[in-house]
Amino acid sequence: STWKACIEDDDETGVSFVAEAIIANPPSYGHIHCAQKLQIPLHMIFTMPWSPTVQFPHPLCKVDYNRASIEKINRLSYLLVEIFTWSGIHSIINDFRKNILGLSTLHTRQAVRLMIDEHVPHTYCWSPSLVPKPTDWPPHIDISGFFFLDLATNYEPPEDLIQFLESGDPPIYIGFGSITGHDSERILQAVFEALQITGYRALLSGFDVNVDELPSNVFRIGNCPHDWLFQHVAAVCHHGGAGTTAAGLRAGKPTIIVPFFGDQFFWGSMISKTGAGPPPMPGKTVTAKQLATAFTFVHDPEVQSAALKISSNFQHEHGCETAVRSFHANLPLSKMRSDLESSFGACFRLNDYNLQISRPVAQVLLAAG
Repeated sequence: STWKACIEDDDETGVSFVAEAIIANPPSYGHIHCAQKLQIPLHMIFTMPWSPTVQFPHPLCKVDYNRASIEKINRLSYLLVEIFTWSGIHSIINDFRKNILGLSTLHTRQAVRLMIDEHVPHTYCWSPSLVPKPTDWPPHIDISGFFFLDLATNYEPPEDLIQFLESGDPPIYIGFGSITGHDSERILQAVFEALQITGYRALLSGFDVNVDELPSNVFRIGNCPHDWLFQHVAAVCHHGGAGTTAAGLRAGKPTIIVPFFGDQFFWGSMISKTGAGPPPMPGKTVTAKQLATAFTFVHDPEVQSAALKISSNFQHEHGCETAVRSFHANLPLSKMRSDLESSFGACFRLNDYNLQISRPVAQVLLAAG
């Protein structure tokens, strides 16, 4: 499907299409192979670190710092993720390269270092005030700031939600999406018990629960834009996805992360380091006592101040615009220009003449026979 997306006609209009550049995220895997075949630029954009550094481990790798120095373990964790990934997909990728793209196959050493050796530019869309750019990352790796989609402008909240918000102190937003799985009942009971211990109010999102059975200090919400909702809460408690994390901090709210998998542990750790939230509490083992302690922690004035400081930094960042500039700044324009007419970008190659040409040049040549 990656290759088809690069070369097939538009599904709706039927207009012919051949990619002149590829923007992808690391786990899409086919990206660099398609870029090599088409000889076009590749730019990676992602929400969690995938480039080796000594400053923190790969978010998908659980590390043991008892076996070597922190710096060495952190950097090696990225290589380990690449090796494990390649061991599972190498036959698929090499078959794709050989039989679909007509490229040579890769051995493990080549594959796990391909992105590094090709100096593929990366833009990571998180706030540098939350996770600064590691000093050992090269210039072609950038941090842009978070991407935000503002939806609050046209949102009209239901009357019962307004009444709940106005009936007491700002509540804690609590939402884990659908990832709690079969353990949702245990986690829900832990939440209720923690709220009972602390006396705080809560907005509950994502749990399959009968609203008639909820305590009076808990309100269950449906779909609601975070950029509106988080303005009205005291703190946010969630699984630690990058989008929800960004929205909560943008609103200046202390954040509790209850991670289940993936980069959620990474974001929990980063928030804890800033002082804007407690250390992450894994969802598989989280208890009512831990949640109660966390609920109290995020009401501490120093924690609230740390969250507001991060929010203030966000106001000076423009993630989407910065990412676009990063993409353009890393384009190898000298290699992309059309021969015969350099004001156009090349999209076709004439191997017999060692030329790369643009669509307008190709049209002229075809018309001339």
